[in-house]
Amino acid sequence: MLAQSSLRVLALPSCRPTVLQKTSDYWESIMIEDFILHSESTIGDYFRMQVALGPDHEFIVYPDRSLRWTYKDFDLRTDNLAKGLLAIGMKPGDHLGVWARNVPDWLTFMFATAKAGIVLVTMNPSYKSHELDYVLKQSDMSTLCIIDAWKDVDYIKIIRDLIPQARECERGHLHAPEYPRLKNLIYMGPEKHRGFYSVPELILLGQHLPDEALAEAAASFTNNDVVNMQYTSGTTGFPKGVMLTHRNILNNGFYIGERELLTHEDRVCLPVPFFHCFGCVLGVMAVLTHRSTMVVVEEFDALMVLQAIHKERATAVYGVPTMYIAELNHPKFNDYDLTSLRTGIIAGAAVPPEVTREAIERMGMAQITNCYGLTETSPVFIQTSWDDNMEHRLYTIGRPHPPVEVRVVDPNDGHICGPDEIGELCCKGYNVMKGYYKMPEATAGAIDADGFLHSGDLGSYDEDGYYKVTGRIKDMIIRGGENIYPLEIENYLLKMPGVLDAQVVGAPDERLGEVVVAFIKQREGFELTEEQVRADAVKEIARFKVPKYVFFVDEYPETTSKKVQKFKLRETAAKLVETRKK
Repeated sequence: MLAQSSLRVLALPSCRPTVLQKTSDYWESIMIEDFILHSESTIGDYFRMQVALGPDHEFIVYPDRSLRWTYKDFDLRTDNLAKGLLAIGMKPGDHLGVWARNVPDWLTFMFATAKAGIVLVTMNPSYKSHELDYVLKQSDMSTLCIIDAWKDVDYIKIIRDLIPQARECERGHLHAPEYPRLKNLIYMGPEKHRGFYSVPELILLGQHLPDEALAEAAASFTNNDVVNMQYTSGTTGFPKGVMLTHRNILNNGFYIGERELLTHEDRVCLPVPFFHCFGCVLGVMAVLTHRSTMVVVEEFDALMVLQAIHKERATAVYGVPTMYIAELNHPKFNDYDLTSLRTGIIAGAAVPPEVTREAIERMGMAQITNCYGLTETSPVFIQTSWDDNMEHRLYTIGRPHPPVEVRVVDPNDGHICGPDEIGELCCKGYNVMKGYYKMPEATAGAIDADGFLHSGDLGSYDEDGYYKVTGRIKDMIIRGGENIYPLEIENYLLKMPGVLDAQVVGAPDERLGEVVVAFIKQREGFELTEEQVRADAVKEIARFKVPKYVFFVDEYPETTSKKVQKFKLRETAAKLVETRKK
């Protein structure tokens, strides 16, 4: 509810604040300091409040296996698993890693750990032995949960090769000199493996532990304690463990969902990975805070996403641009009824306006939103709104979430930029991480003396308070002293007939410092040439921005989250340009 005397949003998760029925202009008219957060609860307490409001309402659906958990069902399951973790010796503050794709019990462990005060360490399912070794040691993990295998990753073999003691140890008694903190291994399924607990065993243990044990654990931590630790990609050095609190991600999910106008009637299709903030905050926390239903696609497949939307009458769907491109261009796209769709999120990478336009026009997502942020900011702090006009929806990342202060800072001299002046996007507020685990110097380098988190991204804002991102500082191309922002060129190229997707990077050049290189995916039925692309571009954009080299590709190097890895494209561009010169 809105307290009219103070214009503050009160922390009452059981009802939608009336301020949220207003337009985004109203949100912008209220000063940041006039807000308090939506909730000061822990995730466990908040979940129980939502259970009380709608115990029989569906919370989680896996349409491919007809698995359905109501809020009440899931509350009981996670209580028992939380108690099972306590029964094997875990305690509040301990670290538990989940190394798996989006299997149902990924979510069970996420909520069980939150209820027991245990820190969930999210792990990329693509990790192999080198990455696993680093995270096990750096995170001080005491318990590791795994599935059997995913793609070319055999988790059990990797663990037994890396930790030979795991072949012989009794459950709960692992002693590995290389990993002195690691005591427990858990297999996320009913099968039994030597040295591993199974999920049914843990739940059974939990059923025999009194509820008072869980209540006692819950009383020992607050919403300002760390609940989630996610590792950055490590493209600029060793991966860093980003520490996020209950307060961080619960409230961030709430404000994300508000920009979509989510309610308990919404069904949100999630084909994005849970190990990433896109899945566990933009997805799970937004669903939780609005008592909505999540429809999970375990691993992204464009056809399975279309089928899930059709079967479950999803009202929202999430994805990075490459996911939407795959869905929109699937040969069976027209076979499915997507008329239930209303909103959703396109984010996680630079968003081409044409992709958003197609989602609106062909998928019926009239209220789709674009989010901007990073893991260190929980992650979202700028977002378009369900009621923004088409211009803002297509060409901006929206306006800041109300409780967050945003500024644009010149990366060269540190002055605060004015409207339309490009600088580094920075933010300050409840959403800023607690820090990098055991990396105080890196934390101090990311958060300045005024408490602002520096994003590493370049952007600007206009007179109406709408922001744009022009690219990563490290991705900016400097050609003969001219600053070139790849996103601007990519957005132009995507308007050309025959271009399905475009990525632009810089390649070294002895005379100019750098030159512009474009990697283009073509639409089926087109055969573009490098000369044609350059000739069309020179008519519309400044000559110094026109790609000097154009390469046609079938795929881009991508992360598990389907983000394009530009650093790999830069490496490829440098090699291809050098070869071309010879």
